[in-house]
Amino acid sequence: MTEFSPQACVPLADMTTIGVGGAAEWWVSVANVEGAQEAGAWAAQRAVPVTVIGGGSNLVVSDRGVPGLVVQMAIGGTRCDWAGDALHVLAGAGVGWDALVAEVVALGAWGMECLSGIPGSVGATPLQNVGAYGQTISQTLVSVDAVDVSSGERKVFTARECDLGYRTSRFRERDRDRYMIVSARYVLGRVAASEHYPDVQRGLAALGVDEPGPADIRAIVLAIRRSKGMVVDQLDPDSRSVGSFFVNPVLDRRTAEQLGRIAGGADPVMFPSGSGMLKVPAAWLIERTGACKGLIAGRVGLSSKHTLAIVNRGGATADDVVALAVQIKQRVLDQFGIALRPEPRFLGFDEDERMKFLLGEAS
Repeated sequence: MTEFSPQACVPLADMTTIGVGGAAEWWVSVANVEGAQEAGAWAAQRAVPVTVIGGGSNLVVSDRGVPGLVVQMAIGGTRCDWAGDALHVLAGAGVGWDALVAEVVALGAWGMECLSGIPGSVGATPLQNVGAYGQTISQTLVSVDAVDVSSGERKVFTARECDLGYRTSRFRERDRDRYMIVSARYVLGRVAASEHYPDVQRGLAALGVDEPGPADIRAIVLAIRRSKGMVVDQLDPDSRSVGSFFVNPVLDRRTAEQLGRIAGGADPVMFPSGSGMLKVPAAWLIERTGACKGLIAGRVGLSSKHTLAIVNRGGATADDVVALAVQIKQRVLDQFGIALRPEPRFLGFDEDERMKFLLGEAS
């Protein structure tokens, strides 16, 4: 093996888009598969846990920091090859997600254009089956290549074996922290595979575009995301967040149809979610509790552009972020009886009692 030298006590806040949290006990950046295997062996020899991070766009790090070895995945490289009407894509886990989307869109491929502007890296996207505007990773993912943390063995998981669900996967559930994803394969096409969300359709209409290409959709999606503070921009304080903090709940029809009556007003816009279930906007629920855009809670608050984003207003701590998240979840639970599920990963919070409420479904 080559020389492997993790750094001790490395601050993590600046490696995240929300900018909070303490230090990693040990930290290393790996640029190839061998580096990932060495990281696992190093940690096993010292009996310390391994935590893998990517671009830090979906992380809340505890103020106490993260014990063990934090591995930042920096494996680069992309390869895109057309075979007939199919574009076969291979990307390293450390490749920036939006950079990959831009590359395939420039090649005229359909299948990722609605996922434009999503921050983070390729390796993190299968963890929660990233999705937006009617597209998800599951629609194009073929397989992921991963390294078993404890044994160093490489394993390929097909998309089906990844158990991709609504904002979840085996890597976020039963196999959490067991594997390090090192690359992913996708297949895209030359023809659009789905209808576009109303927001996107309105954007096309405003531009007078009747027959859009993937580049047109990408441009509109980026504009929509910027208008909501959902594109990372150092000049936009509303983008100092983890993006959407809560997942839109999926409810049975009877429960969903009662929401308007409970709120004493109009029903929310709902979207079909398979098997007779309906997806309800978490933002609508939050707003009906009185927590609106621009809410200020000390050093944190809600984005002035998007109710779902908890933002660091400057000098915030992870404790500030969690406190506001707990308050919002409690409000929605009290008013609607619905337990919102947070979207980001929480690192270093094992001893925080609030996590039982925030991550669970108990009141």
